[in-house]
Amino acid sequence: MVEIRYFAAIADAVGKDTETFDLPPGSTVADLRARLLADYGPDLDKMLSVCAYLVGDELTRDTGAALGPRVDVLPPFAGG
Repeated sequence: MVEIRYFAAIADAVGKDTETFDLPPGSTVADLRARLLADYGPDLDKMLSVCAYLVGDELTRDTGAALGPRVDVLPPFAGG
């Protein structure tokens, strides 16, 4: 089980802040993105392509990165 937490615009796009997926061991960010597109539709692809993914303590955009028990999906943030 992988807990997915959404922030800012991505949370608005999926309509929730968190959910849990039963993904097989060894799943990657690419697998998570494929699951999200299957669940929420292809319109989400553009947003997911610019998101960063916090897996454990590592922030990544590498779609080959292995998932941990919790992944934060982080869109680009505006501000300064």
